[in-house]
Amino acid sequence: MKILMVNKFLYYKGGAESYALKIGEELEKNGHEVQYFGMDSDKNIKKNNLNLYTSEMDFHSKSMKRLKYPFKIIYSFEAKRKIKKIIEDFKPDIIHLNNINFQLTPSIIEQAYKMKVPVIQTVHDYQMICPNHLLYNEKGICEKCIRGSKWNCTKYNCIHNSKVKSILGSLEAILYTKILMTYNKVSKFICPSYFMEQKLLENMNYKGKTLVIHNFIELRELANTIKENYVLFFGRLSEEKGLNIFIEVCKKLPEIKFKVAGIGPLEKKLQGIENIEYVGFKTGKELEDLISKAKFSVYPSIWYENCPLSILESESLGTPVITANYGGMKELVENNITGILVDNINEHNLQKTIKELYFNNELLSKMSMNCIKKRKNMISLQEYVKKILEIYNDVIKDYENENSNDRT
Repeated sequence: MKILMVNKFLYYKGGAESYALKIGEELEKNGHEVQYFGMDSDKNIKKNNLNLYTSEMDFHSKSMKRLKYPFKIIYSFEAKRKIKKIIEDFKPDIIHLNNINFQLTPSIIEQAYKMKVPVIQTVHDYQMICPNHLLYNEKGICEKCIRGSKWNCTKYNCIHNSKVKSILGSLEAILYTKILMTYNKVSKFICPSYFMEQKLLENMNYKGKTLVIHNFIELRELANTIKENYVLFFGRLSEEKGLNIFIEVCKKLPEIKFKVAGIGPLEKKLQGIENIEYVGFKTGKELEDLISKAKFSVYPSIWYENCPLSILESESLGTPVITANYGGMKELVENNITGILVDNINEHNLQKTIKELYFNNELLSKMSMNCIKKRKNMISLQEYVKKILEIYNDVIKDYENENSNDRT
């Protein structure tokens, strides 16, 4: 089978990138032909035969090219033109979309549909129902655009509290959901959480097009790790991840040592706090050791996370998790068994939960053992790809039947 894997970044950067690249590699191991389309970058580790990618976009640059960005991030004629050439050359049986917003845009769905190539999309964020893609703004959780007007994004300045950016977000949403009806041209949406599926199905356009598969986890062999006396936060260092709340809680618990791993806009806020050791961005064996030695990890996101790999990674290494009792997070942690679900993430609740769990070694030991037992129920990369191939085959078959009916 020929698969065109599409993601805006073609190097390891975040969850969507890890997902797309690892699935592609596993498909190739199984004898399938995979090519990739995304944004041009010196960091890219995957390619297509024509070596065609969209131009690199640096939103922090002061170049004159930035003046074109507001138009390109809504509808990319460049991405549409280049994916057309790749489809003509590669002739994929199916296109698998991942994170396409801004650098690629849903314009590529229009081109694939025009060329009669079936498309599936793994839904990594809320792009199809929220102009901000997060169901979150600076005031907190926001669901006004799901059933209401997409102009709510502009009204409440949902994107970075900027009127201009919010107008662009509203225009993009209206273009693809109301005018072009672009997402109707996707054959199947893979939702990594039941919560994500539930939110999509609040819009009738997606009825019958969704299915849920929790993200895969690469299970490493467990070493006899001795737990150390620290609590871990790892991931993107940003507001929606609950880092501001987490930092304030750390200050109020000077008797507890915390370690933080990751990069992001709030990195500087970690400086000068005596009981926080900031270790920077970690991957591979270093990150595994950091996770497995922690008494527990804290994942205090204040937005509706989809299916965070950080929680799965933590549990798979025998480390319990404190996280929020909403979004996709509550589907991954069994309360008081593999961690603790907090109904409302705020400073008081998080401080109380961390302190109680930190000093309850008996409960922590049980939770750690439960996390290890849970490994056998986690989806491996190999199992996940088998499910993906079944979806590919079903979609291709249905698509061929639909097109043959159209011809008759």
